[in-house]
Amino acid sequence: MSNRIKELRDKQTKIVAEARERLDQIEKATDEARAKELETQHDAAMAEFDKLEKQIEREERVSSVEKREEERRAKQRPVLGEGIETSGADDGDKISYRSAFHRYVQVAGDLSALSAEERAVLQAGAAPRETRAQTTTGGSGAAGGYTIPTELSNQLIRTMKMWGPMYDEDICTVMNTTGGNPIDIPTIDDTSVPVAAHTEAGSVTDDGGSDATFGKKSLGAFAYDTEWVKFSWELAQDSIFNFETLLGDLLGQRLGRRANTELTTGAGSTSGPNGIVTASTKGKDAAAAAAVTYDELIDLVHSVDPAYRQSPKVRFMFNDKTLGALRKLKDGEGRYIWTQGDVQGGVPGNILGYRYSVNQAMADVAAGNKSIVFGDFGKYFVRKVGGVVMFVARERFAPDIGLLGLIRLDGELGDTAAVKHLLQP
Repeated sequence: MSNRIKELRDKQTKIVAEARERLDQIEKATDEARAKELETQHDAAMAEFDKLEKQIEREERVSSVEKREEERRAKQRPVLGEGIETSGADDGDKISYRSAFHRYVQVAGDLSALSAEERAVLQAGAAPRETRAQTTTGGSGAAGGYTIPTELSNQLIRTMKMWGPMYDEDICTVMNTTGGNPIDIPTIDDTSVPVAAHTEAGSVTDDGGSDATFGKKSLGAFAYDTEWVKFSWELAQDSIFNFETLLGDLLGQRLGRRANTELTTGAGSTSGPNGIVTASTKGKDAAAAAAVTYDELIDLVHSVDPAYRQSPKVRFMFNDKTLGALRKLKDGEGRYIWTQGDVQGGVPGNILGYRYSVNQAMADVAAGNKSIVFGDFGKYFVRKVGGVVMFVARERFAPDIGLLGLIRLDGELGDTAAVKHLLQP
């Protein structure tokens, strides 16, 4: 963590302590005017906290990019026209897949401009992975459809997680498969089936009334693409060293937003994933169309069976606007129900003692919306088919180059009793 970020975090800690001090001064006997003044000071402090949080996010992103650039500069790099980057000293003169892919982009996807060794590396590197044939508008050159280098692939995944919490294996249960054939997952809700008392030497009832009732849901492979990202041929030649940063951010954001939306509010069936909000069951009806109360949150939590509430993946999920409203809620003693975490210590903030994820694909607190979900997100299955596949188009956008990213995925809630939503009237 940089000194600048640490300084901002220290300011946040001080602000929260001051806000708590203002709140603690408000008692039943406190003059109304004084209480209002203290509340105003408290709200101003929390607004400053939010401002610092956004600044920290920007600092962390810049720091991350700077770190990647520093690592990149430390590596041996090719110079256009002076040969190819090798895999390393231990590999002698062996060409790496990453350097061959860079050359592939530098020459605008023209395989005929590559050496035989470079073409062989691309073909061998793409073989174990799921790829799709590239389609061009005609002309020379073979169709490739090569996969992306590891560094760019990792950056894409990091960016997708940042833009979409539903794509994160730390939140949901993720299944990675190489093929897209349908996968059946069993479903069951056995929480209401009783266990009978047994009498010594008594007969055991066998009428089928307590049989386990299983169902199944199927995970398919729905495809989504970034649309074409175009950049100039000159940029590909002159700025190839920033290729991962540029494309990782652009494609990762596009794929992350779409994947997250589908896994959150997708309608299911043959149209796409069954999003977690769509698949969840109602846990609580809110009293107001545009507000949430402390008591309603408690009722929502307790609408989920205690066994699910002990899961390591139990949490709330809502959008950032809803989080702002929840952070203003207080209990009967005037204490805010939102608790600041310790970022430096790796402890996230929480509401009512439970972690939460901010998901911008979720609806606002408004009439008819499912504004908050709570439960065991480990019961939601995300199926990822292979990795991100990249396509390169030459003639279609000449003299520019077009790149396109594509992913295949599906999602389904295996146990509808595990996740409940709050419904606004």
